[in-house]
Amino acid sequence: MLKSLCRATFSDQLALHRTLYWRSAYMMVGSIAAGGRYDNLIGMFCTKQVPAIGVSLGIERVFTIMEQLQKDQNEAIRATETQVLVSILGDDLTLGAELASELWDAKLKAEYIVNKRMKKHIDRLLESKIPFMVIVGERELNEGIVKLKDVVANKEYDVPRNRVVEELYQRLNGMAS
Repeated sequence: MLKSLCRATFSDQLALHRTLYWRSAYMMVGSIAAGGRYDNLIGMFCTKQVPAIGVSLGIERVFTIMEQLQKDQNEAIRATETQVLVSILGDDLTLGAELASELWDAKLKAEYIVNKRMKKHIDRLLESKIPFMVIVGERELNEGIVKLKDVVANKEYDVPRNRVVEELYQRLNGMAS
C-alpha cells in the first residue's frame, strides 16, 4: 500500500514537471521548475548526514511567459498601473498633492510630479505609458481649469477644476469598452 502511494505521488510530481517543461518549452524559455534529493550535500559541509530535498522555480521565466501571453493578446505592457499623471508646472507641491489625493479618494490610480520643465513631465508620462495627464500651470490656475491630455488619442481638453474626477472616470470607462 505504502509503495503504491509513493509511486503515485512521484508519478504526479513527474507529470507536473513535464507539463511545466512542455509549456515553457513551447514558448522556448526552457524548464521553469526543477527539484530533487540532496541527501549527501549537507554532509559535505558538516559531520552529520541530513536528508534533504530541494525545489527551484525560475520566476524570470514565468514573467517571460506572462509577457509573451500579453503580447500575443495585443495588450500593451506597462511599467506601472498609474492611470493619471498630475503635472504641476511650477513649485506648488501642495496643489499636486491635493489633486492626487482627490483622485486617490475616487479610487483612481494617480501620481504627481512638480517641475517647471514640461519635458520632465512628458518623459515620465511616456516612460511609464500612463494614458492620461492632468496639467496645471499658471494659466490653468488663473482660469480655474485643468488641461486633460489623452495620450492615446493625442488630444487635450480644458476641464473645469471641480469636474476633473468625473471627466477622468468617463474617459477611462470609454477606454475599457
